[in-house]
Amino acid sequence: MACFQEIVWRKNIMADWSMEELLGWDKEICSLGKSLNLDWYPIEYEICDYKEMMGHMAYTGLPTHYRHWSYGKSFDRIQTEYNLGMSGLPYEMIINSNPSISYLMTENPMATHILTMAHCVGHSDFFKNNRMFSETGADTVIDKFKSAGKRVRKYMEDPNIGIDKVESILDSCHTIRYQVPRTPGLKRRNHKQLKEYYQSLILNDSNGSWNNFDINKIPLEPDTNLLAFIAKHDRYLEEWERDLITIVEQESLYFIPQACTKIMNEGWACMMHEKIVNSLDIPDNYFLSFIRLHNQVVRPHLGRINPYHLGFKIFKYIEKNQGFEECLRARETHSDETFIKTYLNEELCKELNLFTYSFNRREGYNKIIDVAGKESWQRVRDDLIKSVGLNSIPVVIVKELRKDGTLILEHEHDGRDLELSEANKVFEHINRLWHGEVRFTTVIEDETWEF
Repeated sequence: MACFQEIVWRKNIMADWSMEELLGWDKEICSLGKSLNLDWYPIEYEICDYKEMMGHMAYTGLPTHYRHWSYGKSFDRIQTEYNLGMSGLPYEMIINSNPSISYLMTENPMATHILTMAHCVGHSDFFKNNRMFSETGADTVIDKFKSAGKRVRKYMEDPNIGIDKVESILDSCHTIRYQVPRTPGLKRRNHKQLKEYYQSLILNDSNGSWNNFDINKIPLEPDTNLLAFIAKHDRYLEEWERDLITIVEQESLYFIPQACTKIMNEGWACMMHEKIVNSLDIPDNYFLSFIRLHNQVVRPHLGRINPYHLGFKIFKYIEKNQGFEECLRARETHSDETFIKTYLNEELCKELNLFTYSFNRREGYNKIIDVAGKESWQRVRDDLIKSVGLNSIPVVIVKELRKDGTLILEHEHDGRDLELSEANKVFEHINRLWHGEVRFTTVIEDETWEF
């Protein structure tokens, strides 16, 4: 059962629904969700107006998020685009927490509320059951971010620190915020455990293959958590700087699962709202509204992937060919990358009319490279995988921390070269955070480059 909080009554706007009706529909939605073997966190609904929804969008939905100029800029962009009719607003937002917090807009009619509440049940079920979210700390996330927000405000108000210094550190942290481990739930050994492991290899080495291994080097293995490494190993950071870096790192780890399951999460929520709404005893005047809303959400987008459409179509295909139980298993075990790799076959690629293209610099237009067919559908699928989740964001690896304090970083080259101008900007932000020399290597057109 959901809970409704902070209801804002605006008689001139809110015309066709009431609290009693919302509670009644919520009860029916929850009953149907249970019949589908869904298992979700309790949902607390906050009803807000469209301006408040813009604020929630700008601040990533977190009610206790810390201040930063970029969120104000985001709000201004959202408001401008909305006022000019260039974009709409989401029907809902929901936070991965226990209980889940969802925002509904006062201005929306009852038909929209019914569909979005069913949609939220699907999202919350996904949060609770998908393996990628197993370590996001849903029970404590709101308190954790509330505490972080208070500390950031404290640093901003400190006359010895101030807003400018705080935002400068946050600017640099935000630039590399996704340089953190991208496989949630993967058990990683800490430095002590790694040292014990390599010591055992050296002690049991019978052929001398480990004679030249430096047991005292840092890190003992390449480290993908650049933010955490800087916070731990930079001896010259002030404690408030170290805390800010850790706050951004922890927030990034919280959002990683959402970025890596966007297609699955939205597809699952769409499939669940369709099943639930189709089973509701709804008034005739709601029916066309449901069809319109659903089709708006799951329609394909011209020239780009609509995650709602792709995820919904794949889940529907799984259900048709392997049954709903396989859908339940898929929503537990996969990320977008493995989901697409496992279930997006030749037949589905053709049905979805998938293709790949690239920009022809000489001619100045996009050129189609592959169209899904018998010989090319796998290439189309693999190119799609390269763009989902965080796969489009380069991976920077910490290779070595030298005794003189020089930090050695390396770009994990996957065949895609970095844009040098952008790489230089990122490198400047890393230099701002690290109190020492930084060396960064990558490959550009098959040649090694060093910053």
